[in-house]
Parts: sequence; C-alpha cells; structure tokens
Amino acid sequence: MKALVYTGPKTLEIHERDDLSAGGDDNLIRVDAVGICGSDMHAYLGHDERRPAPLILGHEAAGLVLSGPMAGKNVTVNPLVTCGACRYCLEGRENLCQTRQIISMQPREGAFAQQLVMPTSNLVDVPNGVAIEHAALAEPIAVCWHAVRLGRDALFGDLAKAKCLVQGGGAIGVGSALSLRAMGATDVTIAEPNTVRHDVLNGLGDFRVCDPADAGEGFDIIIDCVGISHTRKAATAMVAPGGVVVHVGLGDSIEGLDVRRMTLQEVTFIGTYTYTAQDFRDTAQGIFDGIFGNLNWIEERPLDDGAQAFADILAGKVAAPKIVLRPN
Repeated sequence: MKALVYTGPKTLEIHERDDLSAGGDDNLIRVDAVGICGSDMHAYLGHDERRPAPLILGHEAAGLVLSGPMAGKNVTVNPLVTCGACRYCLEGRENLCQTRQIISMQPREGAFAQQLVMPTSNLVDVPNGVAIEHAALAEPIAVCWHAVRLGRDALFGDLAKAKCLVQGGGAIGVGSALSLRAMGATDVTIAEPNTVRHDVLNGLGDFRVCDPADAGEGFDIIIDCVGISHTRKAATAMVAPGGVVVHVGLGDSIEGLDVRRMTLQEVTFIGTYTYTAQDFRDTAQGIFDGIFGNLNWIEERPLDDGAQAFADILAGKVAAPKIVLRPN
C-alpha cells in the first residue's frame, strides 16, 4: 500500500508499505478520506514527542471496510482505542482511559495511507448518500461537540441567551461554532487572525467573524481552539464574570491564565481532550442528519500531494479550515 510517512521535521515522503490484514474483531479499511489535523502539524514540525519519526500520521479517517465483521460498509473511524474495563471506560469517559491509544501515535500507525485496521467498536456505519469526505469530519467535530457540551453544562443559564466566542477559525474553531449553533447558541463570534480564511468563515452562516483584537469582551462562554499563552490570556480577560472558558487547543503549555481574575470573578476553566465514544456517535449522527450544515468548507487533495498540503498550511496559504487527503 501507499503511505505518506513523517520522516523528520517538515519532511513527509510517499513510501510503499506492505498491505495490511485483519483477523478476529478487526476490520481492514480502504481509507478513502483522511483529514489533516493541527496535531499532525505539530508532529510535522517536530513538536510532539508522542509522534517520533518515522511514523504514518493521520487519524481523521473514513472509508470502505474490505474485510472483517463490517465488510462492505462505509465507515467513519473513532481513532481512540481504549481498554473498555477501567473506571473511566465503565463510566463512559473513555477519553480519560489511562491506557488509551490513538492511531498516528506510537505504537499505532495512522491513516495517511491506503489501508487501516481498526476494531469494530471503533467504527460507525455511514449511511448511503453521505459523502465519505464529510464522514471523515466526525473525528474533528466530535472534539468540538465534546468541548461545547462540557461548556454548556457548566454555564449558568441558557446557551441560547449566552454571548459566545470561538478563538481560532481552523477546523476545530469551525466545528465548535457549528456545535454551539446546533446546541442552541444564537450569538457566536469567531476570532481568526488569518484574513485569508474570513470569506470562508463568513459563508458558514450567522456568525460574526473578526480579528481577535476586535472581538470585544463580556463573553459568557469562550472556546479556545488555539491553546497558546496569548489566547489563554485573552480568554481570561474577555470572559464575563461567572463565565466559562473551555480550553481545547494544545498550542503550548506555558503561562497565560489570569488566575487572580478567574478567582475573583468566579470563572470556570475546563480542559477538554478528544471525546467520549457517545460523543463520537452523536457527532457522526449529527453529520448524517445535517445539523452541522453542508460541510462545504473542506478542500480535497490526493495523498500524493500531502507534503505540499502541509507546507501550504504552514505558510498560511490555505483558506479552507480543513484539507482532506484522498489516498484511494
């Protein structure tokens, strides 16, 4: 099979790898669509010790099951593999499983390849008529759905009356804005510094799109989809008294929080990681039901152009919030 392999900082190469096989409860999947995630970009830059070279990256996948219990079905892939037996798994908080693994991190190779093997429990059947490239968005939007759900549940009052801010207009920012709207929010601002993206963001619907410096203040709920010291500092300054900051991005891990203001103004801060299995299923069903809109904000490229896609994202040349690669 053909695979796009991370071989060192800012270096991706097309390699020929042995075809995969599946037995037992595993399924051999022909990967038809796989998105490029911000965490893939961190690995590409050499900033993620969990993803040492050489490694096949990519975890936002969908495709056709070639063999295994779900043979013949189109599926979208939950890339988080958990034990199923620990306290967290039994509580339905699988994302906190302490032995969790995710494809594209050692020891599991990722989905920037023509084939992938996954357990049946990690697959969701995609109905006829749903575009496979849209099904591949279940993973990134599930991250957003989980984050917004936690923020909504911590919010004092009705989300429909809340003033909401999403920091960052990439795929997680877009997914968060769409999730806020799907859960009933009516006042949503997306703050994005890259003006190349503004036209796309303005086309998503009834969102206010602006430069972060023009966002304003007094937000009841802020979803930080960037996760760097600057956005954390901005969030704790812009959040309303008694408001909620949900931290999704993993840009860096230093500084930023104004803990004194958070304490005096009783601000809730929530760190959020991936999603539960139920969040993933709910998100996939939401895509199938159309609650996130037409999902036409992606750009598709062949797997062979994957290295150039990463370079273009790094250079800020990509207007689309998400690039989806097509291995087959």
